[in-house]
Amino acid sequence: MTDPVVQRDERTTAVEGSGYRWSYRVLSFGLLAIIAVRSFVNHQSSWDLFGLLVLGGAVNAAYQGLHKVLYKRWVVMAAVTIVVAALAAVVAAAIRH
Repeated sequence: MTDPVVQRDERTTAVEGSGYRWSYRVLSFGLLAIIAVRSFVNHQSSWDLFGLLVLGGAVNAAYQGLHKVLYKRWVVMAAVTIVVAALAAVVAAAIRH
């Protein structure tokens, strides 16, 4: 009797996860670039795209939270990121006006 061929293993799962991370980064930074161009060059509001970007991150955080894989360092880094982003937004708004 021969051993069955393994279709999926830990390496496959790791490579898939890495591919998903790269795809998410490309989409996220691409959306941020489009938002910046619309805002600074075309003087358009891009809250719909920004909302889509934030929603994507919220879905990921909620999914991980439901499966209890978030840890304290992740929560601290998320809070620091939100504070820094808010400060950057205030500075950008002050410079623009």
